[in-house]
Amino acid sequence: MSVLRLQIENLALIEHADIEFDGGLNVFTGETGAGKTMLAQAIGLLAGASPAPGMVGPHGTEAYVEAEFDVPEEFFDEAPEAVRTLRPEGETTLVVARRIGASGRSRALLWGRSCARDDLEQLGEMLIEISSQHEARRLARPATQLDLLDAAAGNGDLRREMSEAWATLRSARARLEAAAAEAAAAERQRGELEELVARVGEASIQPDERPALEAERERLRHLDELVSAVAGAAATLNPDEGDGALGLTARAAELVLGVERFEPALAPVAEELRDAAVRLQEASVELRAQLDGFEGDPGRLEQVEARLQLFADLERRFGEPAEQLAARAEEARASLELLDGGGERQAALEREVEQALAEASGRAAALREARERAAGAFAEAVEAELGRLGMDGARLEVRLEDGELGARGGDRVTLLLAANAGLAAGPIATVASGGELSRIALAVRVVARSGGGPGTLLLDEVDAGVGGRTANAVADTLRRLAADAQLLCITHLPQIAGAADAHFRVEKAGGDPASTAVARLEGELIVDEVARMLGAEEDDETARRHAATLLG
Repeated sequence: MSVLRLQIENLALIEHADIEFDGGLNVFTGETGAGKTMLAQAIGLLAGASPAPGMVGPHGTEAYVEAEFDVPEEFFDEAPEAVRTLRPEGETTLVVARRIGASGRSRALLWGRSCARDDLEQLGEMLIEISSQHEARRLARPATQLDLLDAAAGNGDLRREMSEAWATLRSARARLEAAAAEAAAAERQRGELEELVARVGEASIQPDERPALEAERERLRHLDELVSAVAGAAATLNPDEGDGALGLTARAAELVLGVERFEPALAPVAEELRDAAVRLQEASVELRAQLDGFEGDPGRLEQVEARLQLFADLERRFGEPAEQLAARAEEARASLELLDGGGERQAALEREVEQALAEASGRAAALREARERAAGAFAEAVEAELGRLGMDGARLEVRLEDGELGARGGDRVTLLLAANAGLAAGPIATVASGGELSRIALAVRVVARSGGGPGTLLLDEVDAGVGGRTANAVADTLRRLAADAQLLCITHLPQIAGAADAHFRVEKAGGDPASTAVARLEGELIVDEVARMLGAEEDDETARRHAATLLG
C-alpha cells in the first residue's frame, strides 16, 4: 500500500499543492518556518486527526486535503463496513479527503462521499503510520511502549481479539449495571405499585360509572324540589278533589261532541280534545308513578357522595383520572410480576459478565504469553539497530508487569535503556540525551515495523538532534526501511536528502498574504538544495561537489 498523490488547498500557508509520490523514500526539505510541518498535519487529517485552530488559510473559507492510495483488493475486506458500502463499483484506488471550515468543523469524505470520522480514524490506522518529532516523548508512555512491542511481535490478531473481548465485557457490565439500577428503582416503587393494584382492584371502577354517579348525586341533592314539582304537576292535571286539567279537557270534549252533529266542522276539534284528554290521563299516571319512585333509600345520597369521594382520593393519590387508573393498575400488576422475576434476570446478566470476564482474561493471558516470548527478541533487535546508529553497547530491557485489564490486555510495559556499557538501565526518557532519543525512537520504530504495519510511514523530523556520522547511519537505516515501505520524511539532514528516491522542496513565496509552495526537485536543483542544507552559499562549488557526492 502507498499514497500516490496528495492535494492541498488553502491549508494555513499552503495555497495549493499537488504532490505525486514515489514508492520508496520521499523527503521534504526547506528552511525552518517554510511550512513543512503543515504537510504532516495534512496527512494527519486524512488519518482522522482533529483539525487544529488556524488551519484554514487566507485564500478561502475552507481548507481541503485529499489523497489517493494504491491498495490491494484484500484491503477492502478488512476495512470498516461503511468504507465497503461507500466504495464505487469498479474503483481500484482509495480516495480520502477532509474539508475544514473556518469554524473548525470538518467533513470526512471517501470517494467524495461523506463518512464518519471514526471510520476515517480506523482507516487511517490501516493506511499510514505517523512518527513525529515528539516520538521521544511518546516513547515515555507505557501505552506507546506496549503498542511498539505488539507491533514487533505481530500481535495484531491477538490485539483485535482482546479488544473485541473487552468490548463484550464492557457491554455486559453496562447491561448488568442498568438492570441493577432499574431493579433498584422498581423496588423503590414497589410499595406504590402494590398500593395502586390493591386500591384500584378494591374500588372496582366501572366504565362511565362516574358520570352516572354525578347525575344521581345531583338528583338526590334536589329531591325535595323534584317531589314538590312532580306532585304539583300531578295535582294540576288530576287533583283528588275538584276538576283539574284532565277533567276540564274531558268536559270540553263532551260539550263539543254534543253539538258536532249540527256542525260537522267541529268533529276534528272534538277528536283533538279527546286525544288531549287521553294524553293528559297518561301523563297524570306517569307523574304519580314517578312520585312513588322518589321514596328511595334515605342513605343513598351519602353512598353516592362516598363513592365519588373515593374517586377523588384515588386521583389525588395517583395523579390520573379515575377512569384511567384501571389500565394503569394493569401495568403496575405486570411490573410487579417482572419485579418478582427480576432475580432470575439479574442472575443471568451476572453469568454473562462472568463469561465475558473469563473470555477477556483468557485473551489477556494469550497476549501476555506472546509478549513474554517476543520481549527478548525485541530488545536484541533494538540493540542491533542502535549499534548501527552509533550507540554500540546500548542495552534495552523490556519489563512486563501486571496492569489493569483493558482493551490492550492486562499488561504494563516499561522499556529500560542503558545507553552505555556498565551503566544501570533506566526509563528511556530519563537516561538518554536528545540525539540519543531520536535514534532510539527510530530504532524502536524500525523493529516495530518488522511485525508488519501500514504501507506508508510518515517521519516528521525524527532526525532532530542528530548530526555527523550518526546522520549517515540514520540515512542508511531509512534507506533499508524504504526498501519495504513508502516513507514520507520531513528532514533537515543532507545525508537523508541524499538517500531520497524523490525530493520535494517546501519554500515560502512572497506576496500578501504570504504562501508556501511545494515543488519536486530534479537534477541540479537537488544538488543545489543539498548544498544549501550543508550550509553553503549559492556559488560554493566545493559544497556542491560535496552534495553531489552525497547524492551518489
